[in-house]
Amino acid sequence: MTRDGRLGVGIIGAGRVGPVIGAALAGAGHAVTGITHGSDDERVESVLPGVPFLDAPEVVRRSELVVLAVPHDQLPGLVSGLAEVGAWQMGQIVMHVDPGYGLDVLTPAAGQGALPVAVHPAIAFTGTSMDLRILRDAYAAVTAPAVVLPIAQALAVELGCEPVVVADADRAAYGEAIATATQFSKSIVQQAVGGLRDAGIPSPGAYLSTLVHATVDHALRDADPDTETTLGLG
Repeated sequence: MTRDGRLGVGIIGAGRVGPVIGAALAGAGHAVTGITHGSDDERVESVLPGVPFLDAPEVVRRSELVVLAVPHDQLPGLVSGLAEVGAWQMGQIVMHVDPGYGLDVLTPAAGQGALPVAVHPAIAFTGTSMDLRILRDAYAAVTAPAVVLPIAQALAVELGCEPVVVADADRAAYGEAIATATQFSKSIVQQAVGGLRDAGIPSPGAYLSTLVHATVDHALRDADPDTETTLGLG
């Protein structure tokens, strides 16, 4: 970490999440050192203009903070593979953004002296700069060893989120809850849209929009009396 607290940030994973995380941290004053190639480099360049595309070991070599934003099933192999080639550095912060993993998945990096952190911003990423505004109204689940926890919380704040500490032992339950909220709700809406389409309703998604949003808002208020205040729900 530099003397003023600014970090060189490398991003491994150029899908919907990684570039946005990089842009948010750049907006907080950190320097993005590089990002790996993805399926849509043009979109990445629109979110992170001028940031070089590098391979994963080079991203790690150049960075004081490495953000891992790869698909769930790729994360363990990525961390262990970089450990096998001795890529991780002593004192380097390694942060993944996957809700389904805690700190164990970062053990190979921690074994080489890196500092493991898990920060999951609770939003549905689109992969565009629009996400930066949404992050400012979001929470982020933060998991880290006690000595690194203040840094992890600060990173969540710099993303624009309100940090909520989740114990490492509770991370699996957290991940399951997030999966339920996203996958199940998406499936139900798709089922309803199909039913309306079968009934001859034009633009069924638009037809359901107000109803679904209002229903979700009511459910959140019923689940948490403080939601109306914290989320700005009327």
